[in-house]
Amino acid sequence: MFTRLGTYTVRRRRPVLIASVLFLVVAAVLGSGAFGVLKGGGFNDPRSESSRAAELLATDFGQVSSDVIAVLTPAGSLDDEATISSAADFTRFVAETPGIVSAVSYWDLGRPATLASIDGEHALVLITVDPTLDEDGADAAVDELIASYKASSDLEVDWAGIGPVFNQIGVQVENDLAIAQAIAIPITLILLVLIFRSVIAASLPLVIGILSIMGTFLALFVIGSITDVSIYAINLTTALGLGLGIDFSLFMVSRFREELAAGLSSDAAVVRTVETAGRTIFFSGATTMLSLSALVVFPLYFLRSFAYAGVATVALATIAAIVTLPALLAVTGTRINSLSLGRKPKEMDVDNGRLARMARAVMARPIGVASVVIALLLLAGAPFLRAEFATPDHRVLPEGNPARDANELLRNEFASTESNAFGVVAVDISDGEGDQMAVVLSSLDDVGRVDSGGGIFVAGQRVADPISDPASFRSETATRFNVVPTVEPTSVEGQNLVRTIRDLDGPTELLVAGSAAELVDTKSAIAGRLPLVGGIIVFATLGLMFLLLGSVLLPIKAIVLNLISLTATYGAMVLVFQDGYLSDFLGFTATGAIDSTMPILMFCVAFGLSIDYEVFLLSRIKEEHNLGADTETATARGIQRTGGIVTASALLLAVTFGAFAAGGTTFIKLFGLGLTVAVLTDAFFVRITLVPALMKLVGERTWWAPAWLARIHQRVEGTPQPAVIGNDLTDLLPKTSIESDRERLPVG
Repeated sequence: MFTRLGTYTVRRRRPVLIASVLFLVVAAVLGSGAFGVLKGGGFNDPRSESSRAAELLATDFGQVSSDVIAVLTPAGSLDDEATISSAADFTRFVAETPGIVSAVSYWDLGRPATLASIDGEHALVLITVDPTLDEDGADAAVDELIASYKASSDLEVDWAGIGPVFNQIGVQVENDLAIAQAIAIPITLILLVLIFRSVIAASLPLVIGILSIMGTFLALFVIGSITDVSIYAINLTTALGLGLGIDFSLFMVSRFREELAAGLSSDAAVVRTVETAGRTIFFSGATTMLSLSALVVFPLYFLRSFAYAGVATVALATIAAIVTLPALLAVTGTRINSLSLGRKPKEMDVDNGRLARMARAVMARPIGVASVVIALLLLAGAPFLRAEFATPDHRVLPEGNPARDANELLRNEFASTESNAFGVVAVDISDGEGDQMAVVLSSLDDVGRVDSGGGIFVAGQRVADPISDPASFRSETATRFNVVPTVEPTSVEGQNLVRTIRDLDGPTELLVAGSAAELVDTKSAIAGRLPLVGGIIVFATLGLMFLLLGSVLLPIKAIVLNLISLTATYGAMVLVFQDGYLSDFLGFTATGAIDSTMPILMFCVAFGLSIDYEVFLLSRIKEEHNLGADTETATARGIQRTGGIVTASALLLAVTFGAFAAGGTTFIKLFGLGLTVAVLTDAFFVRITLVPALMKLVGERTWWAPAWLARIHQRVEGTPQPAVIGNDLTDLLPKTSIESDRERLPVG
């Protein structure tokens, strides 16, 4: 298959390149609309109890959380007539804005202390967006409200609440992407020149990387026009497109130059490159796609977005590397080494090179080396055992961002936890049962007050009449309660309060809404699907790696090594982003928890990238073993041949992902830094220590497979065939690939 693909690409190089250029143009034009179709949010399970509660509150009671909270700071005191008049004008303006269904101010509600700041300098206006609007419509309404308001000299307005926060996150993500690309692309080009010592050779991977980026934007635009795709996916998939485009190209260009140096003609070298490196890249890309596709089982469209967009991105990078790049190599030919810088690299000594000697040193004492490295990696991952999880809030934005500052003002200057109040819905209960439920709810630890149709309840006692019309607390089928907690909603105490309310004995089930309930449900939704996700990834990896390598034990070893390798990433995630180490240097606010969706997202992406390196290394070891080398010799030669490329690839990926740590959004920083740690740990520790150690310990049993599986692998692998271009077989590819290799490589 890959011989035919290489042959076709060489023969049709110009049509392939013309098609690639046309695709690039279309992708650049249409892909620019990606930001217009991507959405913020997607962190909640739409089928969860908290979502059901929120839907009942909206449909039966017209109650939705205040999407926007305006913090008013007048020039005078809150009781001045001028302030009251200005506040009334502002409230009326907000209420008349399209998409806004209500705006209620401190003054409208009789000046309750809960809506004024401690120092008496600020007051609140609670703004509700039309609950019948979809997410795009609600976002547009908030954008229109903030953009259309003209600041007044006697009334300063700060926009707080979830609406402005997600609005600013979208803006910040776009800025982060521009910063990351401005950092990554020039540094990557410099590194490629240093690696290849040739401007022409260095430029080809970058061309494929840019093609992958543009293709990613197009994929996001198309997918986002069909289904919900989170705007945060754009950073991951762009980094993945650039990183894998360059990563795959690095292996292809290196193999092409190696085949030219071995004496093959330019066209034959392209075919041989596709036949070997191209085949490896295909299986590597397929494994990464299956790893990312596992995210589709989660009900949160934030995670599903990375399945849709990630699979499309990896597919584009793979196609560009094994179709477009070979056409470029065929056109470039021996000019690949033009514009060389420095001395020509020495011919590789596959048996006595530095990496081969290092591998042999490890294989001389495999148990000791493996024990030390595994112990260090597990120790580095130990902090993850105390990980705390939360959902994103305003603190993911950088200091100085207007939406963050407004929410900080709300958080620090107002004594009441009014903004933390959440709804509880009881179905089919009488008024008497509703009053009794209000008593029970207000008696719970960490509950400050309960508002109901029967009155205001504190510590099990009715202390005041209802805050509003009692009829607003009942519908034909349900009764609602407004619970004001005394703890941070998404704290451990806040989550335990949700569980306590849900477990109460009573005449009916209690449905809890709010951020704490959403976090509890999100964690439950993720945990409940982890076995399925793990099964998909493990079985897909086992199957594809077996088809590539023909061994049962090698895929198992690869999975185990990848899991061990990722422990350091998870430990770093907690130390840096939960505990706050390096927070000043990286410029973010540690909140004592990490985003609940990030560990599984990081696992799927980092696992796929780690498998890439495993596939590249093991496929080369297998080549050497097929040529007659014993397992120890094949391992040393494979590491010598691929070690430098894997190291270079890891550095390039680290630059690509690490550039996102320079952005302003906390979980984008986490994503960038986490994947940087993952690829560097894998390349610099696992591949050069644990791989040779385990290969030595398992020995020739490494290649074992049952006879029936071996026959399946043989049918898939096939036998390399001579490439046919024109009528000249001899000049193009004089012998089959295996015969050619046997003549030029020593057999250990």
